Amino acid sequence: MRRGESAERSFWLAVLGLVRYRSVWVGARVSECARAGGCEIKTVRRFCQISHQLKASTMAAFQLFFPLLVSCAVASASPPRHHLPPCQVVQMDVFCSDLSLRSAPVNLPHGVQMLDLSRNQVQNLTQETLAYHTGFHHLNLHSNKIHFIQPGLFKDMTDLKVLDLSRNHLNVFAHSKINIGPLTAVESLDLSNNGLYTGMSDYFLADSPLLANLSLNSNSITKIAQNTFSGSLSLKKISLHNNVILEIEDGAFDSLHHLTELDLSKNSITCITDFNLYNLTVLNLSKNSMELFQSASSNQRYNLLYLDLSENKMPYFPFLPRSNVLKYLDVSRNHLQSINLSGSPEKRITVLLSHLKYLDMSYNQLKSIPESFFCLMGSLEVLNVSNNCIGSFSVTNEHLLTAVKIINLSYNSLQSLTFGENTLQSLEELFLQGNDLTTLDHQVFQRLPSIKYLQLQKNNLKICALEQDQDELAPTEENHKDPPDCVSFSSVRNLHFLYFSENNLQTLPENAFANTPLKLLDLSLNPGLDMDKDSLSGLEHSLVHLFLRENNISWLNTDLSLLKSLKHVDLSTNQLTSLPMWNKESSIESLNLQNNNLVTLEYRTMVALEHSLKTLYMGSNPLNCCSNLGFLHMVQRSAVVVPDIETVTCIHEDFSEPVNIEKLTEEMCRGSVRPKYIATVVLTLLTVMIVLGLLVKCCHSRKRKRNRSFRA
Repeated sequence: MRRGESAERSFWLAVLGLVRYRSVWVGARVSECARAGGCEIKTVRRFCQISHQLKASTMAAFQLFFPLLVSCAVASASPPRHHLPPCQVVQMDVFCSDLSLRSAPVNLPHGVQMLDLSRNQVQNLTQETLAYHTGFHHLNLHSNKIHFIQPGLFKDMTDLKVLDLSRNHLNVFAHSKINIGPLTAVESLDLSNNGLYTGMSDYFLADSPLLANLSLNSNSITKIAQNTFSGSLSLKKISLHNNVILEIEDGAFDSLHHLTELDLSKNSITCITDFNLYNLTVLNLSKNSMELFQSASSNQRYNLLYLDLSENKMPYFPFLPRSNVLKYLDVSRNHLQSINLSGSPEKRITVLLSHLKYLDMSYNQLKSIPESFFCLMGSLEVLNVSNNCIGSFSVTNEHLLTAVKIINLSYNSLQSLTFGENTLQSLEELFLQGNDLTTLDHQVFQRLPSIKYLQLQKNNLKICALEQDQDELAPTEENHKDPPDCVSFSSVRNLHFLYFSENNLQTLPENAFANTPLKLLDLSLNPGLDMDKDSLSGLEHSLVHLFLRENNISWLNTDLSLLKSLKHVDLSTNQLTSLPMWNKESSIESLNLQNNNLVTLEYRTMVALEHSLKTLYMGSNPLNCCSNLGFLHMVQRSAVVVPDIETVTCIHEDFSEPVNIEKLTEEMCRGSVRPKYIATVVLTLLTVMIVLGLLVKCCHSRKRKRNRSFRA
């Protein structure tokens, strides 16, 4: 019975009670009179009057409270839906997410195909909850409080393809040991975040013949039994991420002939032996506790393309299928000490990896990688061995790594790097930052014809001058000496990005980058860097980004106005007292001058910059307020954006604290200029008067001397 009906019934019971009380009371009084030998007629009349009064009171109460009770009944019968935001209807899709609903609206459009009831208060999933609709194609019920599902609820939903029951309390329902099926047409089922543990998933999968995509993420499953998926033989993709899986029974996935993707990441699996899922294309075993991965000893071809074994505890390289088409292999963040299968030299890897394109062995404990390791990787394009303990790396065979485009050797202990002639012809990006490199073959980068991106920060390298390069390219019998202890960056034909910060670089010679089309040059964090005035010659038409921050530069000797394509310049955190000159042809759009010693910005320079400048950082400089009115005009009147405007202050002699540049006005400076002007004029006049007085006195003294001599 509904709450409205209950309230109405209670009301009528109360009315009937009053009437019954009146009748009983009158009858009782008459009976007493009869027992006493009869009542006088006036007594009987008095009883009748009282009875009529009770009746009148009852009717008055009825008239007074009936409307109130009816309104309460109506309010109880139909919840105040008008206070809730309405559901959104888009064609045949209804969106009722996050409306605190306990069931679907009763007025759902006929033929609705998608219903989104996510993030509501649904507890019991029944036909009434779904407003008796059965034609859904997509049903989203995630993030509710569902702990009961009406048995057989989905059997008549023959069009239901997608069912999302994630983030509910289905572990409570599973205790009833009742199957929710059949899920006759469901192809995608999400049961993640439901507190399910081992065996509970069976009640949801027992009769789902077309199920292809299953998510059991973030539950408490500890074991995958042999019959777990026996009722869902069409499965193609299974995700068991973030459970507590310790054991997988033999044959648990063998009956799933269509299975291509399996996610077992973030569990507690310690080893995989005799891996034999030949049809699988994607396998994710990351974030487990695996110490061993071993494929079955079979010559049958595996279809595996993607294998993620990262964040485990493997001390040696995995034993991969002999016949494979593997393209992506991630063994990063393990305990790899050797690329051999068991650590012994006689068991080097012999698996053919001719299709492999991506190999990540970063964050391990590798000390060396022999060239022979790459013999069977003819298609490799990306090699990441960063954050290991590698002391030397060499590629001298021109037939190795012919397709590689990216090599990451950053944050190792590299002291030696060798690339032979005609090697690594496809290499475009090389990461060498964070090593101990002090010397390199000074022509090493000229041997990489495709190199575009080079990271060399946090080393101890010097840059050669162009003359040194030419001497080495054309040696004579007299100049056969030790190679220079510097590295050359001239004539690296395709190098566009060079990061050379934190190298303790002291000097940047002239023509250092001649015939190298750099677009970005980072020389930051090289304290005391002395740049030759022609050090950037050759970059006039290519350089776009120049970073020179934190170099303790007090005067920039290099003429940046010659760099016609320069758009972004970072000169922050130096000791600059004045700006380099720029002409009106400047193309600079972004300029960072924070944390310098700038007092006055030359008006001509600011005018030259203003036509192209879009962004200017000027905070933390000891600017003089009234000597920078040109800068003030540019900030207040032009389109230049100053992102750190709140920290841009200037010093004014009339104020004890620095003044924010936005609050500075010309009037504030006029008031301080007039007294200075008057004082200057007065001082000048006094000086002139004193000089004139001295001249008159001197002339008068000479005249008196002449008169005396005449008399004599």
